[in-house]
This record gives sequence, C-alpha cells and structure tokens, in this order.
Amino acid sequence: MRMEIARLYRSRSQEAMDLVWETFLKFEAPEYSEEGILTFHDFIRNERELERLEIFGAEIDGAVVGVLAMRGNHISLFFVEEKIQKQGIGRALWNYFLAQSRTEQITVNASPYAVPVYEKLGFQAVDDEQLTDGIRYTPMTLNR
Repeated sequence: MRMEIARLYRSRSQEAMDLVWETFLKFEAPEYSEEGILTFHDFIRNERELERLEIFGAEIDGAVVGVLAMRGNHISLFFVEEKIQKQGIGRALWNYFLAQSRTEQITVNASPYAVPVYEKLGFQAVDDEQLTDGIRYTPMTLNR
C-alpha cells in the first residue's frame, strides 16, 4: 500500500467530497438533526465554498482515501475513509499540512465524533458544544 499526499486539484474535488459525504453519513449524521445533515450537504456541494478551501488529499492506488480542507487557519473538513481509519492516514495528512503551514494558531469546530481525534492532535476546547444550523460542534484551538 503506497500512499501519496498532496494538494488536490479542483478536478478531484468531487471525488474528495464524495468521500467526505460517505464518511459523514456513517459517523456524523447519526448525531445530527435533519437540518444539520442538509446544512453539511449543502456546504460540501457548494462550488463557491469549495473554491475558498485549500484541499489536501491522501491517495492510495490513485483513489482519494483522506481529505483535509483548510480555509486560512481553520480546518473545515477532515475525513478518512472508514475501512482504513486508525492506520495513520489522518496523522499523515495532518503532518503534511503542518509541514506546509506557518500558521501559529489553528482552529476547528469539531463534531462530537471528532473531538477525541483533535485532542490527540493537541487541540483544546475553547468553549462548550455549540449548535448552529443543526450542526453540533465544539470550538477547539491548537497553538503551535
């Protein structure tokens, strides 16, 4: 299994968002209201929003298996395909981003499922869980 990590070209954004959607439905959607699911879906299918993101992808045998999308210093999306989670794909994406970035503070609005993942990466909650447009999240920050 040979993995490559790089910025994804816009031509690959649909493939990346398909992975994000499938993973979201499995792990996040059960904790969200119908409003939250629709809000998330609309975000990842909005071309204007996607153009504002810097998207990194992990690929194995030419297929996107992990996605990390940033808007400035904020993590907008961070997903790894279910069947290969806990095999270092997310960590490799994260390390790739850190090596490319000079950002001193990184923020994320972590879903309930992802809070422990972000804690392992060194993030700390800066507020209690919030709810906006049906999306449940905990604001978190990492200072480098």
